[in-house]
Amino acid sequence: MRIVRENHASDPGYIVIDEIAAQWLVLAALPQRFWFYVAAFIAFRLFDIWKPFPIGWLDRTVKGGLGIMLDDVVAAIYALALILIAGAALDVR
Repeated sequence: MRIVRENHASDPGYIVIDEIAAQWLVLAALPQRFWFYVAAFIAFRLFDIWKPFPIGWLDRTVKGGLGIMLDDVVAAIYALALILIAGAALDVR
């Protein structure tokens, strides 16, 4: 990714397409209900900030555009799994 190379930054804060793409991944797989969307946003942000394994490892290890996107995609998968499991356990539809 040209911006990363030119600015010598691993994940520039002003580039947010990775967060947007990952958030849409979560939202696309959930029922179209307001509370699912709220939970998706909160869960994704928590996993993106907390970075449990392997998210943190991917963030530190994989470089370039792939690394910028990959940690957010995995955080989205974690968020989706959490919401689906919680929704099934609570019998939320």
